[in-house]
Amino acid sequence: MTVISVIATILLVLAALVLIATVLLQPGETNNLGAIAGGAETFFGKSKAKTMEGKLALATKVAAGVFIVMALLLAAIY
Repeated sequence: MTVISVIATILLVLAALVLIATVLLQPGETNNLGAIAGGAETFFGKSKAKTMEGKLALATKVAAGVFIVMALLLAAIY
């Protein structure tokens, strides 16, 4: 194994673990009919980026991006 493939494999495993952790830490959607009954106004009235939910969503997106890039890089190497 080359040094690049070892580093890419380590980053792939770390991204997978972070992705699993951030998805499991996110709260579930329990009020599915909230938007129909007028619950959508609380979504637009509150800045979700500053909450823990927003930070977890951002971490999930970043980890998913790193995971995809590392998987493609490893597929190109082998």
